[in-house]
Amino acid sequence: MIELPSVIEVELGLDEPDDDAALRARAAQRLGITATDLPPLALRKRSIDARHGRAVFRLLLEVDPEPRELGTPHPVDVDRLARVVIVGDGPGGLFCAYELARHGIGCTVIDRGKTVQPRRRDLRGLNQFGVVDENSNYCFGEGGAGTYSDGKLYTRSHKRGDCRDVLEVLALHGAPDAILTDAHPHIGSNRLPKVVTALRERLEGHGVGFRFETRVVELITRAQGTRRRVAGVRLSSGEEVGADAVVLATGHSARDVFAMLLDAGVSLESKPFALGVRIEHPQPFINGIQYGRNAEHPKLPNAAYRLAHTESERGVFSFCMCPGGFIVPASTNPGELVLNGMSLSRRDSPYANSGLVVGIEPEDALRAGFRGPLAGVDLQRRIEEAAFQAGGGGLRAPATRATDFVAGRGSTTVPKTSYQPGLAATDVGEVLDVVGLGIAARMRRALEVFDRRMRGYVSDEAVLAGVESRTSSPVRVPRDQERLTSPDLDGLYPCGEGAGYAGGIMSAAMDGIRVARAVAAVVARPRG
Repeated sequence: MIELPSVIEVELGLDEPDDDAALRARAAQRLGITATDLPPLALRKRSIDARHGRAVFRLLLEVDPEPRELGTPHPVDVDRLARVVIVGDGPGGLFCAYELARHGIGCTVIDRGKTVQPRRRDLRGLNQFGVVDENSNYCFGEGGAGTYSDGKLYTRSHKRGDCRDVLEVLALHGAPDAILTDAHPHIGSNRLPKVVTALRERLEGHGVGFRFETRVVELITRAQGTRRRVAGVRLSSGEEVGADAVVLATGHSARDVFAMLLDAGVSLESKPFALGVRIEHPQPFINGIQYGRNAEHPKLPNAAYRLAHTESERGVFSFCMCPGGFIVPASTNPGELVLNGMSLSRRDSPYANSGLVVGIEPEDALRAGFRGPLAGVDLQRRIEEAAFQAGGGGLRAPATRATDFVAGRGSTTVPKTSYQPGLAATDVGEVLDVVGLGIAARMRRALEVFDRRMRGYVSDEAVLAGVESRTSSPVRVPRDQERLTSPDLDGLYPCGEGAGYAGGIMSAAMDGIRVARAVAAVVARPRG
C-alpha cells in the first residue's frame, strides 16, 4: 500500500478546469496513483502566483481530512451576573467575549459607538457632508475600525494564536467560506457588518451583555494590601459598573483612554508606528503591471501588491492595500484629517489604493519636539491638523500627483478619485514635513525604487492623498507576559490594537482570545 502525504500542492493554469474531478485527477497524477485510489481531498489554501508574465493558481490540498464542525467549541449559556467588563467592541473585545462564553463566563461589553446600522448614517455624514461624530465614525462603533474598513483577514502573527479558529468563527456567522482557504482572506465592508451583528446576537442569546453609545471615562480602583486592583468602571453618565476584571480592548484611535489610564496611575510606553499617505492608481493599471498579458483574464481578481524599502534606517512600505477599493475619511475629531482604505467584497471599484507609509520610532517624536508616553499621539495630531488645513475644510484631502511629488513640487490638478469628500491639489509633502522629520524625502526616494520594481508606479495618474496616520497605536500599555495583566493595576487586562498588541482584525481577535483565557484562569465560572 502506498503511503500518502497528508498534504499536497498542485498547480492549475488559468484556463484549466478547477472542479473537484479535475483537482482529483491532478492530485492523483502528482502522487502517481489513479483517481479511484485517492482518498477524499479538502482544499486548505488557494493562492495566485503571477510572475514573469505567467499566472497560475497554487492549491494546497489535505488528503483524507478529518471532519470538523466550524467554530468549535461553541459558546454556552453564561452567568448574567459575572463581573467582567470589556471596554471596546472591536475584534479584540468581541472575540474576548466569545472565548469567555466558551468557558461559560459572562461579561458586559461596553462601546462608545453605535451598532452597525445606525453607524451607517454617521459614515454618510462623514463622506457627504464632512461631519465628524466623535463617538460614531469609521473607527468607533460595533465591530471597531475593521467593520467598515475592508475586513482584511491576513496576518503574519501566526504565533499569537489559532488563525483557523478565528476564521471558522467568522465563517460560522456569515463570512464567505472562501476565507478558510484564500491565502489573503477578505470579507468586504458590505458583508462584515452582518457578520459582526450575527456574532453579537449569538452571544446575547447566551447571556452576554452589550451596551452601546456608552463611554467609559474612569477606572474605579481599590487598595488590596500594598497593591491596587480594578473594581469597575465609571461611565460618562456617572453610572458605575462593578467588575473584578476589566479588559481594555479599545482601538488605536481612542486617545481619551490613554489619558484615562494615566489618571489612574497606569504606566504607558511610546512604541513605533508608521505614517504617510494613501496612494491611488487606476485599478486596470495595477492589473497590467501585476498580471501582464493575463490582466483581463476573467478568473483573475483585481490585483494587489506589496512594496517595501529601507531608506535612511526607516522602512517605507505599502500598508492595507485595497484592490478595487475606496479611500475613506477616518477622522475621529473635528479639525483633523485621517484617511483609510476599504473594499467591498467584490473589490470591483475602478481604483486601487494603498497606504504608503514611513516607520516612525519613539526617538523621532522626541526629535520633533514631542515628549512623554503620548509623544506619538501628539505627532499624529499635528500632522492630521495640518492635513485638514491644507485640504481647505470639509474633509477634502490634500493631494499631489505621484510625478509631482517625486519631483518635489505641488500639483495644480489631480486625477479623478474614489475619495468622496474630494481632493485638493496642493503639495502633500509640505503636510508630511510639518513635524520636520524628512518624511517626504524618504518617501520620494522609496517611490523611485518602487517605480523600478513596478514600471509606471510613479505616473501622472497616480495620486498621493494625505494623511494615513492611524496605521497602529503609537502607545503600548504594558502587561505581564504570562498573566497579561497590568503591572500597575491588578485585574486590568490591556488587549488588542489600542494597547499595542495587535495590528489588524486577525491579530486583535487572537489577542482577545488569549486574554479571555487568562481571565478565565482567575475568574471562576459561577456555580448554577
